[in-house]
Amino acid sequence: MKHLLGVILVTATVIIAQQAILTGEELVEKMTDIMTQENSWATMTQTITTSSDQQRTFEFEMFTANKGEKTLMRYLKPSAARGQAFLMLNNADDIWTYFPRTKRVRKLSSSSKNQKVQGSDFSFEDIGSGDSWKEEYVSTNLGSEKYDGTDCWKLESIGIPEQNPSYPKMVVLIRRSDFYPIKIDYFDDDDFVEKTLLMGNIKNIEGVPTAMEMTMKNHLKGTETTMQTLSITYGWEPPKNFFSERTLKK
Repeated sequence: MKHLLGVILVTATVIIAQQAILTGEELVEKMTDIMTQENSWATMTQTITTSSDQQRTFEFEMFTANKGEKTLMRYLKPSAARGQAFLMLNNADDIWTYFPRTKRVRKLSSSSKNQKVQGSDFSFEDIGSGDSWKEEYVSTNLGSEKYDGTDCWKLESIGIPEQNPSYPKMVVLIRRSDFYPIKIDYFDDDDFVEKTLLMGNIKNIEGVPTAMEMTMKNHLKGTETTMQTLSITYGWEPPKNFFSERTLKK
């Protein structure tokens, strides 16, 4: 009888453990649900550190809507950059820029989503990609891993060539406690880690886990960019026609 009970307990434990292991698609769903809230309005700083340790710092406000499908960034500081703005629609497939000096709005080419934003280590797609995880990648749960004392799921996402993904592969460490990503490695075509994004100082903002500091390290160029959130709300509602060329000029 004891042997039978032991077998039953072991079998039940195995079943429970199997049920607790999420698929790659399920992990992506849970992660993007947290990362892409319906709307947001934030004020942030962006500090770019060059390979020679020189630094430039900008301050900007960023608005998002429709779970990241629409993004508008407007620079506030320094004075030389004040008023410069970027509008990203359709998950950064369509990008417009505005420079106060010329007072002109310009639409960028479709390949521009891989370009750096204000010379930083973040590309337009890094910021405004929205649901590209689901559409452009096939994801696999590689199991558990501990990172910096935190229990994580390790997610591998392989790009679908026909979808023209920005990165051939990404590997993400996701906190098991709330499915918030804390580290993302971006690979190049040679399977080398090109960039690493670290999410830090994670706070609960209006019930949503939020990284108040994000650092993108470019291993190929020896540069890094840190974005710090000064204030953020998820309760903002975009006015009608807010995400438009007209708003860029305001």
